[in-house]
Amino acid sequence: MKKSTVGAAVVGAATVCAVAALIVNHRMRKSSKWARAMAILREFEEKCGTPDAKLKQVADAMTVEMHAGLASEGGSKLKMLITYVDNLPTGDEAGVFYALDLGGTNFRVLRVQLGGKDGGIIHQEFAEASIPPSLMVGTSDALFDYIAAELAKFVAEEEEKFHQPLGKQRELGFTFSFPVMQTSISSGTIMRWTKGFSIDDAVGQDVVGELEKAMKRKGVDMRVSALVNDTVGTLSGGKYTHKDVAVAVILGTGTNAAYVERVQAIPKWHGPVPKSGEMVINMEWGNFRSSHLPLTEYDHALDNESLNPGEQIFEKMTSGMYLGEILRRVLLKVAEEAGVFGDEVPPKLKNPFVLRTPDMSAMHHDSSSDLKVVGDKLKDILEISNTSLKTRKLVVELCNVVATRGARLAAAGVLGILKKMGRDTPRQGGPEKTVVAMDGGLYEHYTEYRMVLENSLKELLGEELATSIVFVHSNDGSGIGAALLAASHSMYLEDKS
Repeated sequence: MKKSTVGAAVVGAATVCAVAALIVNHRMRKSSKWARAMAILREFEEKCGTPDAKLKQVADAMTVEMHAGLASEGGSKLKMLITYVDNLPTGDEAGVFYALDLGGTNFRVLRVQLGGKDGGIIHQEFAEASIPPSLMVGTSDALFDYIAAELAKFVAEEEEKFHQPLGKQRELGFTFSFPVMQTSISSGTIMRWTKGFSIDDAVGQDVVGELEKAMKRKGVDMRVSALVNDTVGTLSGGKYTHKDVAVAVILGTGTNAAYVERVQAIPKWHGPVPKSGEMVINMEWGNFRSSHLPLTEYDHALDNESLNPGEQIFEKMTSGMYLGEILRRVLLKVAEEAGVFGDEVPPKLKNPFVLRTPDMSAMHHDSSSDLKVVGDKLKDILEISNTSLKTRKLVVELCNVVATRGARLAAAGVLGILKKMGRDTPRQGGPEKTVVAMDGGLYEHYTEYRMVLENSLKELLGEELATSIVFVHSNDGSGIGAALLAASHSMYLEDKS
Protein backbone atom coordinates (compact mmCIF):
# COMPACT_ATOMS: atom_id res chain seq x y z
CA MET A 1 0.00 0.00 0.00
CA LYS A 2 2.67 2.39 1.09
CA LYS A 3 4.80 1.55 -1.93
CA SER A 4 2.01 2.27 -4.41
CA THR A 5 1.14 5.53 -2.63
CA VAL A 6 4.76 6.62 -2.84
CA GLY A 7 4.87 5.56 -6.50
CA ALA A 8 1.72 7.51 -7.31
CA ALA A 9 3.13 10.52 -5.52
CA VAL A 10 6.35 10.28 -7.53
CA VAL A 11 4.43 9.95 -10.79
CA GLY A 12 2.17 12.85 -9.80
CA ALA A 13 5.14 15.03 -8.94
CA ALA A 14 6.80 14.13 -12.24
CA THR A 15 3.62 15.07 -14.14
CA VAL A 16 3.41 18.38 -12.31
CA CYS A 17 7.09 19.04 -13.09
CA ALA A 18 6.57 18.14 -16.74
CA VAL A 19 3.54 20.44 -17.02
CA ALA A 20 5.46 23.21 -15.23
CA ALA A 21 8.38 22.69 -17.58
CA LEU A 22 6.04 22.89 -20.57
CA ILE A 23 4.51 26.12 -19.23
CA VAL A 24 7.95 27.60 -18.58
CA ASN A 25 9.10 26.42 -21.99
CA HIS A 26 5.99 27.91 -23.63
CA ARG A 27 6.51 31.19 -21.81
CA MET A 28 10.17 31.28 -22.78
CA ARG A 29 9.26 30.54 -26.38
CA LYS A 30 6.62 33.24 -26.22
CA SER A 31 8.98 35.77 -24.68
CA SER A 32 11.77 34.95 -27.13
CA LYS A 33 9.25 35.33 -29.98
CA TRP A 34 8.19 38.66 -28.56
CA ALA A 35 11.83 39.69 -28.20
CA ARG A 36 12.28 38.87 -31.93
CA ALA A 37 9.20 40.96 -32.81
CA MET A 38 10.58 43.90 -30.85
CA ALA A 39 14.00 43.47 -32.47
CA ILE A 40 12.39 43.66 -35.94
CA LEU A 41 10.50 46.80 -34.89
CA ARG A 42 13.60 48.50 -33.43
CA GLU A 43 15.75 47.63 -36.45
CA PHE A 44 13.06 48.96 -38.81
CA GLU A 45 12.70 52.11 -36.72
CA GLU A 46 16.45 52.68 -36.85
CA LYS A 47 16.69 52.13 -40.63
CA CYS A 48 13.75 54.54 -41.18
CA GLY A 49 15.35 57.24 -39.05
CA THR A 50 15.04 60.81 -40.36
CA PRO A 51 17.01 63.10 -38.02
CA ASP A 52 17.02 66.77 -39.06
CA ALA A 53 20.60 66.52 -40.38
CA LYS A 54 19.58 63.72 -42.78
CA LEU A 55 16.49 65.66 -43.93
CA LYS A 56 18.68 68.67 -44.72
CA GLN A 57 20.89 66.39 -46.85
CA VAL A 58 17.77 65.14 -48.67
CA ALA A 59 16.62 68.75 -49.22
CA ASP A 60 20.05 69.75 -50.58
CA ALA A 61 20.02 66.74 -52.91
CA MET A 62 16.53 67.75 -54.13
CA THR A 63 17.80 71.29 -54.91
CA VAL A 64 20.84 69.92 -56.80
CA GLU A 65 18.59 67.62 -58.87
CA MET A 66 16.23 70.53 -59.60
CA HIS A 67 19.11 72.58 -61.03
CA ALA A 68 20.25 69.61 -63.13
CA GLY A 69 16.74 68.92 -64.45
CA LEU A 70 16.25 72.58 -65.47
CA ALA A 71 19.63 72.65 -67.25
CA SER A 72 18.94 69.90 -69.79
CA GLU A 73 16.47 67.18 -70.75
CA GLY A 74 17.48 63.92 -69.09
CA GLY A 75 19.97 65.73 -66.88
CA SER A 76 18.37 64.46 -63.70
CA LYS A 77 16.06 61.86 -62.17
CA LEU A 78 13.72 64.87 -61.80
CA LYS A 79 12.11 65.61 -65.16
CA MET A 80 11.46 69.32 -64.24
CA LEU A 81 8.91 69.51 -67.05
CA ILE A 82 8.04 72.84 -68.67
CA THR A 83 4.25 73.19 -68.47
CA TYR A 84 3.69 76.15 -70.84
CA VAL A 85 1.64 77.73 -68.05
CA ASP A 86 3.16 81.19 -67.77
CA ASN A 87 0.09 82.92 -66.40
CA LEU A 88 -1.87 81.49 -63.52
CA PRO A 89 -5.55 82.50 -63.08
CA THR A 90 -6.15 86.09 -61.96
CA GLY A 91 -9.70 85.85 -60.62
CA ASP A 92 -11.17 87.77 -63.59
CA GLU A 93 -12.14 84.64 -65.56
CA ALA A 94 -15.86 84.29 -66.50
CA GLY A 95 -18.10 81.66 -68.13
CA VAL A 96 -18.82 77.91 -67.96
CA PHE A 97 -15.80 75.60 -68.20
CA TYR A 98 -15.21 71.89 -67.80
CA ALA A 99 -12.48 69.74 -66.33
CA LEU A 100 -11.57 66.10 -66.61
CA ASP A 101 -9.39 64.88 -63.76
CA LEU A 102 -7.64 61.57 -64.40
CA GLY A 103 -5.36 61.10 -61.44
CA GLY A 104 -5.34 57.44 -60.48
CA THR A 105 -7.89 54.69 -60.08
CA ASN A 106 -10.78 57.20 -60.15
CA PHE A 107 -11.57 60.02 -62.52
CA ARG A 108 -13.95 62.94 -62.32
CA VAL A 109 -15.75 65.23 -64.72
CA LEU A 110 -16.46 68.78 -63.50
CA ARG A 111 -18.41 71.82 -64.64
CA VAL A 112 -17.50 75.19 -63.12
CA GLN A 113 -19.27 78.51 -63.62
CA LEU A 114 -17.02 81.52 -63.02
CA GLY A 115 -18.40 84.96 -62.20
CA GLY A 116 -15.54 87.16 -63.41
CA LYS A 117 -13.92 89.87 -61.30
CA ASP A 118 -15.01 89.49 -57.64
CA GLY A 119 -17.60 86.91 -58.73
CA GLY A 120 -15.53 83.84 -57.87
CA ILE A 121 -16.92 80.36 -58.46
CA ILE A 122 -20.71 80.66 -58.82
CA HIS A 123 -21.49 77.01 -59.41
CA GLN A 124 -19.65 73.70 -59.50
CA GLU A 125 -20.80 70.18 -60.11
CA PHE A 126 -19.03 66.89 -60.70
CA ALA A 127 -19.51 63.22 -61.44
CA GLU A 128 -17.06 60.48 -60.46
CA ALA A 129 -16.31 57.05 -61.86
CA SER A 130 -13.72 54.40 -61.12
CA ILE A 131 -11.60 52.80 -63.81
CA PRO A 132 -12.01 49.02 -64.12
CA PRO A 133 -8.65 47.28 -63.42
CA SER A 134 -8.67 45.69 -66.89
CA LEU A 135 -8.60 49.15 -68.52
CA MET A 136 -5.55 50.18 -66.44
CA VAL A 137 -3.47 47.63 -68.38
CA GLY A 138 -5.45 47.53 -71.64
CA THR A 139 -5.33 49.70 -74.78
CA SER A 140 -5.37 53.47 -75.20
CA ASP A 141 -8.64 53.42 -77.18
CA ALA A 142 -10.40 51.31 -74.55
CA LEU A 143 -9.39 53.65 -71.71
CA PHE A 144 -10.23 56.92 -73.49
CA ASP A 145 -13.50 55.60 -74.95
CA TYR A 146 -14.61 54.70 -71.43
CA ILE A 147 -13.73 58.21 -70.20
CA ALA A 148 -15.37 59.96 -73.20
CA ALA A 149 -18.57 57.97 -72.63
CA GLU A 150 -18.74 59.30 -69.05
CA LEU A 151 -18.15 62.85 -70.36
CA ALA A 152 -20.99 62.39 -72.87
CA LYS A 153 -23.32 61.26 -70.07
CA PHE A 154 -22.36 64.26 -67.89
CA VAL A 155 -23.00 66.79 -70.69
CA ALA A 156 -26.27 65.12 -71.73
CA GLU A 157 -27.70 65.54 -68.24
CA GLU A 158 -26.81 69.22 -67.72
CA GLU A 159 -29.33 72.04 -67.27
CA GLU A 160 -30.09 74.35 -70.18
CA LYS A 161 -28.54 77.40 -68.47
CA PHE A 162 -25.11 75.79 -68.87
CA HIS A 163 -25.51 75.25 -72.62
CA GLN A 164 -23.01 77.13 -74.80
CA PRO A 165 -24.23 79.75 -77.32
CA LEU A 166 -24.64 78.48 -80.86
CA GLY A 167 -21.29 77.92 -82.57
CA LYS A 168 -19.31 78.07 -79.35
CA GLN A 169 -17.53 74.89 -78.34
CA ARG A 170 -17.33 73.71 -74.75
CA GLU A 171 -13.82 74.04 -73.35
CA LEU A 172 -12.12 71.55 -71.12
CA GLY A 173 -9.13 71.59 -68.82
CA PHE A 174 -7.65 68.09 -68.80
CA THR A 175 -5.75 67.08 -65.68
CA PHE A 176 -3.60 64.09 -66.55
CA SER A 177 -1.50 63.05 -63.56
CA PHE A 178 1.12 60.96 -65.27
CA PRO A 179 4.49 61.94 -66.76
CA VAL A 180 3.88 63.90 -69.96
CA MET A 181 6.31 65.81 -72.16
CA GLN A 182 4.26 68.94 -72.76
CA THR A 183 4.60 70.37 -76.28
CA SER A 184 2.17 73.30 -75.85
CA ILE A 185 -0.50 74.42 -73.41
CA SER A 186 -2.89 71.92 -75.03
CA SER A 187 -0.74 69.01 -76.18
CA GLY A 188 1.72 66.59 -74.64
CA THR A 189 3.29 63.19 -75.18
CA ILE A 190 2.76 60.40 -72.65
CA MET A 191 6.22 59.46 -71.36
CA ARG A 192 5.32 56.53 -69.11
CA TRP A 193 2.64 55.29 -66.76
CA THR A 194 2.77 55.18 -62.95
CA LYS A 195 0.36 54.27 -60.10
CA GLY A 196 -0.49 50.80 -61.38
CA PHE A 197 -1.30 51.81 -64.99
CA SER A 198 0.56 50.20 -67.87
CA ILE A 199 -0.90 50.98 -71.33
CA ASP A 200 1.93 50.44 -73.78
CA ASP A 201 0.27 51.65 -76.98
CA ALA A 202 -0.41 55.08 -75.42
CA VAL A 203 3.26 55.77 -74.61
CA GLY A 204 4.67 58.26 -77.12
CA GLN A 205 1.18 59.45 -78.15
CA ASP A 206 -0.31 62.93 -77.65
CA VAL A 207 -2.68 62.43 -74.72
CA VAL A 208 -4.95 65.29 -75.89
CA GLY A 209 -5.15 63.73 -79.35
CA GLU A 210 -6.12 60.37 -77.80
CA LEU A 211 -8.89 62.00 -75.72
CA GLU A 212 -10.19 64.21 -78.56
CA LYS A 213 -10.41 61.20 -80.94
CA ALA A 214 -12.40 59.33 -78.28
CA MET A 215 -14.69 62.35 -77.71
CA LYS A 216 -15.34 62.48 -81.45
CA ARG A 217 -16.18 58.76 -81.48
CA LYS A 218 -18.62 59.33 -78.60
CA GLY A 219 -20.17 62.51 -80.08
CA VAL A 220 -18.91 64.97 -77.45
CA ASP A 221 -18.50 68.51 -78.86
CA MET A 222 -15.66 69.76 -76.70
CA ARG A 223 -12.08 70.94 -77.12
CA VAL A 224 -9.19 70.64 -74.70
CA SER A 225 -7.86 74.16 -74.10
CA ALA A 226 -5.40 73.26 -71.34
CA LEU A 227 -3.53 70.06 -70.56
CA VAL A 228 -2.61 70.19 -66.91
CA ASN A 229 -0.82 67.97 -64.46
CA ASP A 230 -2.82 67.58 -61.21
CA THR A 231 -0.14 69.44 -59.27
CA VAL A 232 -0.23 72.37 -61.71
CA GLY A 233 -4.03 72.32 -61.33
CA THR A 234 -3.61 72.50 -57.57
CA LEU A 235 -1.19 75.41 -58.00
CA SER A 236 -3.66 77.33 -60.18
CA GLY A 237 -6.62 76.53 -57.91
CA GLY A 238 -4.61 77.68 -54.91
CA LYS A 239 -3.48 80.86 -56.71
CA TYR A 240 -7.11 81.73 -57.57
CA THR A 241 -7.91 82.08 -53.86
CA HIS A 242 -4.46 82.87 -52.31
CA LYS A 243 -2.24 85.26 -54.28
CA ASP A 244 0.91 84.14 -52.37
CA VAL A 245 0.74 80.52 -53.55
CA ALA A 246 4.09 79.61 -55.11
CA VAL A 247 4.34 75.84 -54.55
CA ALA A 248 1.85 72.98 -54.85
CA VAL A 249 2.25 69.45 -53.52
CA ILE A 250 -0.01 66.47 -54.11
CA LEU A 251 0.06 63.64 -51.60
CA GLY A 252 -2.51 61.08 -52.60
CA THR A 253 -2.23 57.75 -54.41
CA GLY A 254 0.99 59.14 -55.85
CA THR A 255 2.93 62.31 -55.10
CA ASN A 256 4.29 65.26 -57.06
CA ALA A 257 5.16 68.94 -56.74
CA ALA A 258 5.03 72.03 -58.96
CA TYR A 259 6.23 75.57 -58.42
CA VAL A 260 6.70 78.93 -60.14
CA GLU A 261 10.20 79.41 -61.56
CA ARG A 262 11.88 82.43 -63.17
CA VAL A 263 12.33 81.77 -66.90
CA GLN A 264 15.94 83.03 -66.67
CA ALA A 265 16.65 80.13 -64.29
CA ILE A 266 15.58 77.53 -66.91
CA PRO A 267 18.56 76.99 -69.27
CA LYS A 268 16.66 74.35 -71.28
CA TRP A 269 13.84 76.81 -72.18
CA HIS A 270 14.51 78.08 -75.71
CA GLY A 271 11.15 79.70 -76.40
CA PRO A 272 10.26 83.38 -76.14
CA VAL A 273 10.38 84.93 -72.68
CA PRO A 274 6.76 85.23 -71.51
CA LYS A 275 5.43 88.61 -70.34
CA SER A 276 5.28 87.39 -66.76
CA GLY A 277 8.91 86.27 -66.87
CA GLU A 278 7.77 83.12 -65.08
CA MET A 279 6.98 79.51 -65.91
CA VAL A 280 5.29 76.79 -63.88
CA ILE A 281 7.52 73.73 -63.57
CA ASN A 282 6.09 70.27 -63.02
CA MET A 283 8.86 68.53 -61.08
CA GLU A 284 7.68 64.91 -61.23
CA TRP A 285 9.38 64.62 -57.84
CA GLY A 286 8.07 61.08 -57.26
CA ASN A 287 11.07 59.92 -59.28
CA PHE A 288 13.58 61.67 -56.99
CA ARG A 289 16.31 59.40 -55.70
CA SER A 290 19.28 60.05 -53.42
CA SER A 291 21.77 58.01 -51.41
CA HIS A 292 20.49 59.98 -48.38
CA LEU A 293 17.01 58.38 -48.54
CA PRO A 294 16.60 55.92 -45.64
CA LEU A 295 15.72 52.82 -47.69
CA THR A 296 15.10 49.47 -45.94
CA GLU A 297 14.99 45.85 -47.09
CA TYR A 298 11.18 46.21 -47.35
CA ASP A 299 11.50 49.19 -49.73
CA HIS A 300 13.98 47.32 -51.91
CA ALA A 301 11.70 44.26 -52.09
CA LEU A 302 8.63 46.39 -52.85
CA ASP A 303 10.52 48.19 -55.62
CA ASN A 304 11.91 44.97 -57.16
CA GLU A 305 8.42 43.44 -57.34
CA SER A 306 6.72 46.61 -58.63
CA LEU A 307 5.59 47.40 -62.19
CA ASN A 308 8.36 50.02 -62.44
CA PRO A 309 11.51 48.79 -60.64
CA GLY A 310 14.08 51.51 -60.01
CA GLU A 311 11.56 54.26 -60.76
CA GLN A 312 9.47 56.52 -58.48
CA ILE A 313 11.56 55.71 -55.38
CA PHE A 314 10.56 58.89 -53.49
CA GLU A 315 6.89 58.16 -54.30
CA LYS A 316 7.25 54.59 -53.02
CA MET A 317 8.41 55.93 -49.64
CA THR A 318 5.93 58.79 -49.22
CA SER A 319 2.63 58.21 -51.05
CA GLY A 320 -0.71 56.58 -50.35
CA MET A 321 -0.36 53.75 -52.82
CA TYR A 322 2.63 52.31 -50.96
CA LEU A 323 2.55 53.13 -47.21
CA GLY A 324 0.08 50.34 -46.37
CA GLU A 325 2.09 47.90 -48.49
CA ILE A 326 5.33 48.73 -46.62
CA LEU A 327 3.45 48.07 -43.36
CA ARG A 328 2.17 44.72 -44.70
CA ARG A 329 5.70 43.63 -45.58
CA VAL A 330 7.01 44.40 -42.08
CA LEU A 331 4.01 42.63 -40.48
CA LEU A 332 4.69 39.60 -42.69
CA LYS A 333 8.27 39.40 -41.44
CA VAL A 334 7.05 39.74 -37.83
CA ALA A 335 4.54 36.93 -38.47
CA GLU A 336 7.13 34.66 -40.10
CA GLU A 337 9.99 35.20 -37.64
CA ALA A 338 8.21 35.99 -34.38
CA GLY A 339 4.86 34.24 -34.80
CA VAL A 340 2.93 37.06 -33.12
CA PHE A 341 -0.23 36.11 -35.03
CA GLY A 342 -0.02 32.42 -34.10
CA ASP A 343 2.03 29.48 -35.33
CA GLU A 344 0.72 29.76 -38.87
CA VAL A 345 1.43 32.86 -40.96
CA PRO A 346 -2.00 34.34 -41.86
CA PRO A 347 -2.45 33.57 -45.61
CA LYS A 348 -4.05 36.97 -46.35
CA LEU A 349 -0.91 38.71 -45.06
CA LYS A 350 0.96 37.27 -48.04
CA ASN A 351 -1.21 39.15 -50.56
CA PRO A 352 0.53 42.27 -51.93
CA PHE A 353 -1.43 45.52 -51.44
CA VAL A 354 -4.12 43.82 -49.32
CA LEU A 355 -3.49 46.41 -46.61
CA ARG A 356 -4.44 49.84 -47.94
CA THR A 357 -3.18 53.13 -46.55
CA PRO A 358 -6.67 54.28 -45.40
CA ASP A 359 -6.78 51.13 -43.22
CA MET A 360 -3.29 51.87 -41.89
CA SER A 361 -4.43 55.42 -41.10
CA ALA A 362 -7.51 54.15 -39.23
CA MET A 363 -5.29 51.87 -37.11
CA HIS A 364 -2.74 54.62 -36.49
CA HIS A 365 -5.47 56.99 -35.25
CA ASP A 366 -7.16 54.40 -33.00
CA SER A 367 -7.55 56.11 -29.61
CA SER A 368 -9.68 53.44 -27.88
CA SER A 369 -8.17 51.89 -24.73
CA ASP A 370 -8.24 48.36 -26.18
CA LEU A 371 -7.30 49.49 -29.72
CA LYS A 372 -10.57 48.04 -31.03
CA VAL A 373 -10.15 49.56 -34.52
CA VAL A 374 -6.78 47.83 -34.89
CA GLY A 375 -8.33 44.51 -33.79
CA ASP A 376 -11.24 44.92 -36.21
CA LYS A 377 -9.01 45.84 -39.17
CA LEU A 378 -6.68 42.86 -38.56
CA LYS A 379 -9.72 40.58 -38.38
CA ASP A 380 -11.65 42.03 -41.35
CA ILE A 381 -8.73 42.50 -43.77
CA LEU A 382 -6.19 39.87 -42.75
CA GLU A 383 -8.52 37.38 -40.99
CA ILE A 384 -6.37 37.52 -37.84
CA SER A 385 -8.62 37.02 -34.80
CA ASN A 386 -8.04 37.37 -31.05
CA THR A 387 -4.98 39.63 -31.17
CA SER A 388 -3.56 40.68 -27.82
CA LEU A 389 -3.35 44.34 -26.82
CA LYS A 390 0.45 44.02 -26.92
CA THR A 391 0.28 42.90 -30.57
CA ARG A 392 -2.12 45.71 -31.48
CA LYS A 393 0.26 48.24 -29.89
CA LEU A 394 3.09 46.82 -32.02
CA VAL A 395 0.97 47.36 -35.15
CA VAL A 396 0.29 51.00 -34.18
CA GLU A 397 4.01 51.56 -33.57
CA LEU A 398 4.81 50.21 -37.03
CA CYS A 399 2.14 52.49 -38.58
CA ASN A 400 3.84 55.40 -36.83
CA VAL A 401 7.30 54.51 -38.15
CA VAL A 402 6.10 54.20 -41.77
CA ALA A 403 3.96 57.35 -41.72
CA THR A 404 6.54 59.49 -39.88
CA ARG A 405 9.30 58.61 -42.32
CA GLY A 406 7.06 59.37 -45.31
CA ALA A 407 5.81 62.69 -43.93
CA ARG A 408 9.28 63.88 -42.89
CA LEU A 409 10.73 63.02 -46.30
CA ALA A 410 7.88 64.96 -47.97
CA ALA A 411 8.75 67.93 -45.70
CA ALA A 412 12.40 67.67 -46.81
CA GLY A 413 11.23 67.75 -50.43
CA VAL A 414 9.31 71.00 -49.83
CA LEU A 415 12.40 72.44 -48.12
CA GLY A 416 14.41 71.58 -51.25
CA ILE A 417 11.96 73.61 -53.39
CA LEU A 418 12.07 76.57 -50.99
CA LYS A 419 15.89 76.47 -51.14
CA LYS A 420 15.78 76.53 -54.96
CA MET A 421 13.42 79.55 -54.82
CA GLY A 422 15.66 81.32 -52.29
CA ARG A 423 12.92 81.28 -49.68
CA ASP A 424 14.73 79.24 -47.04
CA THR A 425 16.67 82.13 -45.50
CA PRO A 426 15.44 85.35 -43.86
CA ARG A 427 15.39 88.48 -46.02
CA GLN A 428 15.84 92.12 -45.16
CA GLY A 429 12.51 93.59 -44.21
CA GLY A 430 11.20 90.25 -42.96
CA PRO A 431 10.59 86.93 -44.71
CA GLU A 432 8.49 86.67 -47.85
CA LYS A 433 5.17 84.91 -47.28
CA THR A 434 5.00 81.58 -49.10
CA VAL A 435 1.76 79.64 -49.37
CA VAL A 436 2.05 75.95 -50.20
CA ALA A 437 -1.13 74.59 -51.81
CA MET A 438 -1.70 70.99 -50.76
CA ASP A 439 -4.09 68.38 -52.13
CA GLY A 440 -4.56 64.60 -52.18
CA GLY A 441 -6.35 62.08 -50.01
CA LEU A 442 -3.26 61.18 -47.97
CA TYR A 443 -2.72 64.80 -46.91
CA GLU A 444 -6.43 65.43 -46.40
CA HIS A 445 -7.40 62.32 -44.44
CA TYR A 446 -4.26 61.02 -42.72
CA THR A 447 -4.13 63.59 -39.89
CA GLU A 448 -0.99 62.24 -38.22
CA TYR A 449 0.90 62.30 -41.53
CA ARG A 450 -0.22 65.86 -42.26
CA MET A 451 0.78 67.14 -38.81
CA VAL A 452 4.22 65.50 -38.93
CA LEU A 453 4.85 66.97 -42.41
CA GLU A 454 3.87 70.54 -41.43
CA ASN A 455 5.67 70.50 -38.07
CA SER A 456 8.83 68.98 -39.57
CA LEU A 457 9.09 71.69 -42.25
CA LYS A 458 8.67 74.42 -39.66
CA GLU A 459 11.34 72.84 -37.44
CA LEU A 460 13.73 72.58 -40.38
CA LEU A 461 13.21 76.23 -41.34
CA GLY A 462 13.63 77.56 -37.82
CA GLU A 463 11.44 79.84 -35.75
CA GLU A 464 11.89 83.06 -37.74
CA LEU A 465 10.94 81.56 -41.12
CA ALA A 466 8.34 79.09 -39.85
CA THR A 467 5.70 81.82 -39.57
CA SER A 468 6.16 82.86 -43.23
CA ILE A 469 5.24 79.40 -44.56
CA VAL A 470 1.52 78.66 -44.71
CA PHE A 471 -0.09 75.40 -45.84
CA VAL A 472 -3.54 75.62 -47.42
CA HIS A 473 -5.63 72.68 -48.45
CA SER A 474 -6.42 73.64 -52.03
CA ASN A 475 -9.46 71.43 -52.06
CA ASP A 476 -9.96 69.79 -55.41
CA GLY A 477 -7.24 71.85 -57.03
CA SER A 478 -6.74 69.17 -59.65
CA GLY A 479 -10.35 69.52 -60.82
CA ILE A 480 -11.27 73.17 -60.35
CA GLY A 481 -7.68 74.23 -61.09
CA ALA A 482 -7.89 72.62 -64.54
CA ALA A 483 -11.21 74.36 -65.28
CA LEU A 484 -9.62 77.67 -64.23
CA LEU A 485 -6.70 77.08 -66.60
CA ALA A 486 -9.16 76.20 -69.39
CA ALA A 487 -10.76 79.61 -68.70
CA SER A 488 -7.46 81.53 -68.64
CA HIS A 489 -6.44 79.82 -71.91
CA SER A 490 -9.83 80.00 -73.65
CA MET A 491 -9.77 80.41 -77.45
CA TYR A 492 -12.60 82.93 -77.05
CA LEU A 493 -10.69 85.33 -74.78
CA GLU A 494 -9.87 87.59 -77.75
CA ASP A 495 -13.59 87.87 -78.56
CA LYS A 496 -14.14 89.73 -75.29
CA SER A 497 -11.63 92.50 -75.96
